[in-house]
Amino acid sequence: DVLVREVSELTGYDQVMTYKFHEDEHGEVIAECRRSDLEPYLGLHYPATDIPQASRFLFMKNKVRMICDCSAPPVKVVQDKRLSQPISLCGSTLRAPHGCHAQYMANMGSIASLVMAVTINEDDEDETGSDQQQQQQQQQQQKGRKLWGMVVCHHTCPRFVPFPLRYACEFLLQVFGIQLNKEVELAAQAKEKHILRTQTLLCDMLLRDAPIGIFTKSPNVMDLVKCDGAALYYRSQFWLLGTTPTKGQIKDILAWLLEYHDGSTGLSTDSLTEAGYPGAPDLGDAVCGMAAIKITSKDLIFWFRSHTAKEIKWGGAKHEPADRDDEGRIMHPRSSFKAFLEVVKRRSLPWEDIEMD
Repeated sequence: DVLVREVSELTGYDQVMTYKFHEDEHGEVIAECRRSDLEPYLGLHYPATDIPQASRFLFMKNKVRMICDCSAPPVKVVQDKRLSQPISLCGSTLRAPHGCHAQYMANMGSIASLVMAVTINEDDEDETGSDQQQQQQQQQQQKGRKLWGMVVCHHTCPRFVPFPLRYACEFLLQVFGIQLNKEVELAAQAKEKHILRTQTLLCDMLLRDAPIGIFTKSPNVMDLVKCDGAALYYRSQFWLLGTTPTKGQIKDILAWLLEYHDGSTGLSTDSLTEAGYPGAPDLGDAVCGMAAIKITSKDLIFWFRSHTAKEIKWGGAKHEPADRDDEGRIMHPRSSFKAFLEVVKRRSLPWEDIEMD
């Protein structure tokens, strides 16, 4: 909220939004500062196709993009005929918008825009090193960053923001990115410490009491990761905790795993339906997600998650596959930005990498 207010005061745009990308690459407006008579977008989700991969790649190379007037005729760039390749405008902040994007802006009532990328570290590896490594690190710096989101500014009439103000905004976003990165890393470290602490206790139990102890004593396997239930199938016997399928259903899941995933050490999914398990409809909303790991070829530990039936407000239609242009297809701008409500069912919270590790 502070970020969008500061950018709004610096630039004077009618509407300033912070746009965050989720793991599946769709976006969500998580903060907004706007003129009172404009339509709010706060809380709306937008499909990944609204910002194609090619555009995201360009934002990683050039983090600021300004369109002063989307209806202005583009000016052709004249280049020397001796040049073998056309001039690339990827690094230009002021290059003319694609016709599709200009129409997209017009459909949402925007004439001018300023978009700035927010990047964070790809992982939590230490970025410091010796003097000999600095040049190599500088070359790899871009590879170690990922696009977390964007600050998007819109105006209902033509608007130009001079370079000093754009530079000030870019600096503000760099500071925001550093703070955001610290918070992401601290949260990951706290979760990792909790998991390692619980893991140590459980390993101690395993040494003393085989796998059974991690189900019959405290802490147990449900303290290791966030879940609604857990099950142990060991030497043809069951131990169940929390919300789980029946013993018969777990046997059916086990048979399915051995038939279709026998070559792996386990499986994790936030939707057994999408994973292809034929008995998923019989499990209902109580069991949607599952993580399973083999102890031996026929003994397994299961974690289960219930559904997260939540309402997602999409800014217009959720997916329009035919509109994608990443594979050379024609891109058509979406004409409607009215909120479309979708209730997500038969899906649990996703399993995070750190939990699976």
